[in-house]
Amino acid sequence: MSKLAIAEQMIAHYNAQDADAYVALMTEDACEAGYRGAVLREGREGTCAGLAKMFAEFPENRAEIITGYELGEFAVLHEKVYRSSTAEPFEVMSIYSFEGDKCSRVEFVR
Repeated sequence: MSKLAIAEQMIAHYNAQDADAYVALMTEDACEAGYRGAVLREGREGTCAGLAKMFAEFPENRAEIITGYELGEFAVLHEKVYRSSTAEPFEVMSIYSFEGDKCSRVEFVR
């Protein structure tokens, strides 16, 4: 499976609010972070717990993929994120770094 296809599958799990399936595609020590910045969620357990908390806070949360790219060990998705029916959506670039067929880091440019 291509790196881009794995990143797209992660978004499908994200949209299904299935944190366990999302982190199953990550390395044990994977993290999510701001672009070149602070780690937001660390490790599979931390990422799973953080996503579960966010899904509880925003039950309508979903991400729409606008476009995606793959280059070597990286995939980049341009996404539009919807938190609720009343909140304005926002756009984000998500950069997925891979070690083999597992995502090791996701960085968000917003």
